[in-house]
Amino acid sequence: MKIPSAFSVLTSFCALLLLGTSHGLAAAETAPVTVAIAVIQPTTGNETAGVVTFTSTDGGVKAIADVSGLTPGKHGFHIHEFGDISDSAKAMKTGGHYDPEGTHHHALVGAGQPDSMLHHAGDMGNLVADSAGKAHLEIVLQGVSLMGPADPIVGRAVIIHAKSDDGGQPVGNAGDRVGQGVIGIAKAK
Repeated sequence: MKIPSAFSVLTSFCALLLLGTSHGLAAAETAPVTVAIAVIQPTTGNETAGVVTFTSTDGGVKAIADVSGLTPGKHGFHIHEFGDISDSAKAMKTGGHYDPEGTHHHALVGAGQPDSMLHHAGDMGNLVADSAGKAHLEIVLQGVSLMGPADPIVGRAVIIHAKSDDGGQPVGNAGDRVGQGVIGIAKAK
Protein backbone atom coordinates (compact mmCIF):
# COMPACT_ATOMS: atom_id res chain seq x y z
CA MET A 1 0.00 0.00 0.00
CA LYS A 2 1.34 3.38 -1.01
CA ILE A 3 1.17 6.16 1.58
CA PRO A 4 0.53 9.66 0.17
CA SER A 5 3.28 12.17 0.77
CA ALA A 6 2.63 15.17 2.99
CA PHE A 7 2.95 17.41 -0.07
CA SER A 8 0.21 15.60 -2.01
CA VAL A 9 -2.09 15.63 1.05
CA LEU A 10 -1.51 19.37 1.49
CA THR A 11 -2.09 19.99 -2.23
CA SER A 12 -5.34 18.03 -2.18
CA PHE A 13 -6.52 19.89 0.93
CA CYS A 14 -5.78 23.28 -0.67
CA ALA A 15 -7.56 22.29 -3.88
CA LEU A 16 -10.68 21.25 -1.93
CA LEU A 17 -10.54 24.45 0.08
CA LEU A 18 -10.28 26.55 -3.07
CA LEU A 19 -13.11 24.67 -4.77
CA GLY A 20 -15.35 25.25 -1.78
CA THR A 21 -14.45 28.93 -1.62
CA SER A 22 -14.85 29.53 -5.36
CA HIS A 23 -18.20 27.73 -5.30
CA GLY A 24 -19.38 30.20 -2.66
CA LEU A 25 -18.15 33.12 -4.75
CA ALA A 26 -19.80 31.77 -7.86
CA ALA A 27 -23.10 31.44 -6.02
CA ALA A 28 -22.86 35.06 -4.85
CA GLU A 29 -21.97 36.24 -8.36
CA THR A 30 -24.99 34.53 -9.90
CA ALA A 31 -27.47 36.48 -7.80
CA PRO A 32 -29.74 38.30 -10.24
CA VAL A 33 -28.67 41.81 -11.20
CA THR A 34 -31.61 44.15 -10.64
CA VAL A 35 -29.95 47.58 -10.81
CA ALA A 36 -27.39 49.09 -13.18
CA ILE A 37 -25.85 52.55 -13.40
CA ALA A 38 -24.19 54.81 -15.96
CA VAL A 39 -22.15 57.77 -14.75
CA ILE A 40 -22.22 60.37 -17.50
CA GLN A 41 -18.99 62.21 -18.35
CA PRO A 42 -18.71 65.12 -20.80
CA THR A 43 -17.05 64.88 -24.17
CA THR A 44 -14.35 67.46 -24.96
CA GLY A 45 -15.62 71.04 -24.70
CA ASN A 46 -18.88 70.09 -22.98
CA GLU A 47 -20.03 70.14 -19.35
CA THR A 48 -22.57 67.32 -19.42
CA ALA A 49 -22.54 65.17 -16.28
CA GLY A 50 -24.97 63.02 -14.38
CA VAL A 51 -26.24 59.61 -13.44
CA VAL A 52 -28.66 57.22 -15.14
CA THR A 53 -29.96 54.26 -13.14
CA PHE A 54 -31.62 51.24 -14.69
CA THR A 55 -33.87 48.99 -12.58
CA SER A 56 -35.52 45.73 -13.62
CA THR A 57 -39.29 45.87 -13.13
CA ASP A 58 -42.17 43.60 -14.12
CA GLY A 59 -43.00 46.05 -16.93
CA GLY A 60 -39.48 46.38 -18.37
CA VAL A 61 -36.34 48.28 -17.37
CA LYS A 62 -37.00 51.61 -15.67
CA ALA A 63 -34.44 54.31 -16.50
CA ILE A 64 -34.10 57.38 -14.28
CA ALA A 65 -31.78 60.12 -15.53
CA ASP A 66 -30.53 63.19 -13.70
CA VAL A 67 -28.18 65.22 -15.88
CA SER A 68 -26.69 68.71 -15.70
CA GLY A 69 -24.44 70.87 -17.86
CA LEU A 70 -26.75 70.83 -20.87
CA THR A 71 -27.91 73.73 -23.01
CA PRO A 72 -31.60 74.49 -22.36
CA GLY A 73 -33.98 72.44 -24.51
CA LYS A 74 -34.22 68.88 -25.81
CA HIS A 75 -31.32 66.43 -26.14
CA GLY A 76 -31.39 63.01 -27.79
CA PHE A 77 -30.91 60.25 -25.22
CA HIS A 78 -29.91 56.74 -26.32
CA ILE A 79 -28.27 53.46 -25.44
CA HIS A 80 -25.48 52.77 -27.94
CA GLU A 81 -23.98 49.45 -29.03
CA PHE A 82 -20.63 49.47 -27.25
CA GLY A 83 -19.40 50.49 -23.82
CA ASP A 84 -16.14 51.85 -25.21
CA ILE A 85 -15.96 55.45 -23.96
CA SER A 86 -12.24 55.85 -24.64
CA ASP A 87 -12.96 58.53 -27.27
CA SER A 88 -13.45 61.40 -24.85
CA ALA A 89 -13.45 63.93 -27.70
CA LYS A 90 -16.45 62.75 -29.72
CA ALA A 91 -17.68 59.46 -28.16
CA MET A 92 -17.69 57.72 -31.54
CA LYS A 93 -16.35 54.36 -30.26
CA THR A 94 -19.75 53.67 -28.67
CA GLY A 95 -21.11 52.78 -32.11
CA GLY A 96 -24.68 53.39 -33.22
CA HIS A 97 -27.99 53.05 -31.43
CA TYR A 98 -28.44 49.69 -29.74
CA ASP A 99 -30.63 47.74 -32.19
CA PRO A 100 -30.31 44.03 -31.33
CA GLU A 101 -33.52 43.11 -33.15
CA GLY A 102 -32.32 44.73 -36.40
CA THR A 103 -35.31 47.04 -36.76
CA HIS A 104 -33.22 49.64 -38.63
CA HIS A 105 -35.98 52.03 -37.63
CA HIS A 106 -36.06 55.00 -35.34
CA ALA A 107 -39.07 56.45 -33.51
CA LEU A 108 -39.51 58.81 -30.61
CA VAL A 109 -40.35 57.01 -27.39
CA GLY A 110 -41.56 58.42 -24.12
CA ALA A 111 -44.67 59.86 -22.56
CA GLY A 112 -47.59 59.86 -24.97
CA GLN A 113 -45.86 57.58 -27.47
CA PRO A 114 -47.30 54.09 -28.00
CA ASP A 115 -45.03 51.21 -26.95
CA SER A 116 -45.96 49.39 -30.13
CA MET A 117 -44.08 51.87 -32.36
CA LEU A 118 -41.18 50.19 -34.14
CA HIS A 119 -37.92 51.54 -32.76
CA HIS A 120 -34.37 50.64 -31.74
CA ALA A 121 -34.16 49.09 -28.28
CA GLY A 122 -31.73 51.88 -27.37
CA ASP A 123 -34.14 54.75 -28.06
CA MET A 124 -34.97 56.64 -24.84
CA GLY A 125 -36.48 59.80 -26.34
CA ASN A 126 -35.25 63.24 -25.32
CA LEU A 127 -33.96 64.75 -22.12
CA VAL A 128 -35.44 68.23 -21.64
CA ALA A 129 -33.02 70.62 -19.93
CA ASP A 130 -34.36 73.61 -18.03
CA SER A 131 -32.86 77.10 -18.10
CA ALA A 132 -30.19 75.95 -15.62
CA GLY A 133 -29.17 73.06 -17.93
CA LYS A 134 -30.65 70.34 -15.69
CA ALA A 135 -32.79 67.47 -16.93
CA HIS A 136 -34.71 64.68 -15.22
CA LEU A 137 -36.37 61.81 -17.08
CA GLU A 138 -38.09 58.60 -16.04
CA ILE A 139 -39.01 56.05 -18.69
CA VAL A 140 -39.72 52.31 -18.77
CA LEU A 141 -37.87 50.60 -21.62
CA GLN A 142 -39.60 47.68 -23.30
CA GLY A 143 -37.81 44.77 -24.95
CA VAL A 144 -34.49 45.03 -23.09
CA SER A 145 -33.04 43.46 -19.96
CA LEU A 146 -30.13 44.35 -17.74
CA MET A 147 -28.09 41.18 -18.35
CA GLY A 148 -30.24 38.88 -20.44
CA PRO A 149 -31.51 36.63 -21.66
CA ALA A 150 -33.13 39.12 -24.05
CA ASP A 151 -31.26 42.15 -25.39
CA PRO A 152 -29.01 43.03 -22.41
CA ILE A 153 -27.88 46.62 -21.85
CA VAL A 154 -25.14 46.17 -19.20
CA GLY A 155 -21.78 46.88 -20.83
CA ARG A 156 -23.24 49.23 -23.42
CA ALA A 157 -23.10 53.05 -23.38
CA VAL A 158 -25.54 55.85 -22.67
CA ILE A 159 -25.12 58.80 -25.03
CA ILE A 160 -26.55 62.29 -24.68
CA HIS A 161 -26.67 64.36 -27.86
CA ALA A 162 -26.34 68.10 -28.46
CA LYS A 163 -29.69 68.45 -30.21
CA SER A 164 -33.21 67.11 -30.06
CA ASP A 165 -33.99 63.66 -31.39
CA ASP A 166 -36.59 64.47 -34.04
CA GLY A 167 -37.49 60.88 -34.92
CA GLY A 168 -35.78 61.14 -38.33
CA GLN A 169 -34.33 58.05 -39.95
CA PRO A 170 -32.20 56.27 -39.17
CA VAL A 171 -30.92 57.85 -35.92
CA GLY A 172 -32.91 60.98 -35.10
CA ASN A 173 -30.65 63.80 -36.34
CA ALA A 174 -29.60 64.59 -32.76
CA GLY A 175 -26.13 65.88 -33.61
CA ASP A 176 -22.89 65.64 -31.68
CA ARG A 177 -22.43 63.51 -28.59
CA VAL A 178 -22.01 65.75 -25.53
CA GLY A 179 -22.00 63.10 -22.79
CA GLN A 180 -21.27 59.40 -22.43
CA GLY A 181 -21.22 56.70 -19.77
CA VAL A 182 -20.93 52.90 -19.56
CA ILE A 183 -23.84 50.95 -18.11
CA GLY A 184 -22.43 48.82 -15.30
CA ILE A 185 -23.74 46.70 -12.46
CA ALA A 186 -24.74 48.83 -9.48
CA LYS A 187 -23.85 47.82 -5.95
CA ALA A 188 -26.84 46.23 -4.24
CA LYS A 189 -28.33 48.35 -1.49
